[in-house]
Amino acid sequence: MLTITCETPGRLITETREKPARAEGEVLVRVRRIGVCGTDLHIFSGNQPYLAYPRVMGHELAGTVEEAPEGSTLSTGDAVYIIPYLSCGECHACRKGKTNCCSRIQVLGVHRDGGMTEYLSLPERFVCKAEGISLDQAAMVEFLAIGAHAVRRGAVENGQAVLVVGAGPIGIAVAIFARLRGARVIMLDTREDRLAFARANLGVAETVKAGEGDRERLSELTSGDFFDVVFDATGSPKAMERGFSLVGHGGAYVLVSIVASDISFNDPEFHKRETTLLGSRNATPEDFETVVAALRAGDVPSDALLTHGMSLSEVPERFAGLLDPAAGVIKAMVRID
Repeated sequence: MLTITCETPGRLITETREKPARAEGEVLVRVRRIGVCGTDLHIFSGNQPYLAYPRVMGHELAGTVEEAPEGSTLSTGDAVYIIPYLSCGECHACRKGKTNCCSRIQVLGVHRDGGMTEYLSLPERFVCKAEGISLDQAAMVEFLAIGAHAVRRGAVENGQAVLVVGAGPIGIAVAIFARLRGARVIMLDTREDRLAFARANLGVAETVKAGEGDRERLSELTSGDFFDVVFDATGSPKAMERGFSLVGHGGAYVLVSIVASDISFNDPEFHKRETTLLGSRNATPEDFETVVAALRAGDVPSDALLTHGMSLSEVPERFAGLLDPAAGVIKAMVRID
């Protein structure tokens, strides 16, 4: 089977590997769609903190069932999406239902080889029917679930003022699900093209370009109160530190980004606001189900999100181009047909 491997940062190679044999309790999936996300771009660029090379990237996955265990609810030919966070089911976090932060987690495409290949064999509990949605939508469920999980972590409520810092795919996912909870969503980013996309497709209340005068504008938009919940989806330590000052009194700050550095904040300012600080990692099956329901209901602008496509064989040649801001990538999809 055709497999694309990131051998070292900046170097993708084409390999031919043996088709995996389905183990007991596993489902053999024929991979049909692979969404490209920021993690993949970071792996390619050499700045993903949890990774060793070489690695087969790809964790936003959809496909069709090739073989399923006897008695499975899955049948050959079923369209499926993949939960790529292979949790142990036994550790302290898993026993509490927090499988997203399993202490022995193996994330496809990060801790172990992922889906930029033609077949995967995976434990059945991580393979879910994609009923009522397209294969393209099924491959978007994972990144959207990260946003849905962050919004659930932030306990966003109807009528709240919410700031999403970072208008890339994860920030977009946060904005979508915060709006679905009835929040008034404002987005902050350095890139005007991303903000224009948000205005055109996400129904956000306002967008603000990061830079001179942005704090004054955010204050004006909230009558000086700032925000009930702030989400950081930038991947920038400086932006993450600055975000503390944008939380209103009694508000919450949700760090969706992951960076390989320490983050600091001013304790008196943090204390006087009684700020709630939350990390948000991955997503749980509940969040995946929330996303699938929203896709079925037409509440997610999936057609607008999907801006670029390529075949698996084209990945080594075309992948680097996705890093160019001028390309205007929101979501790129690798298709295997």
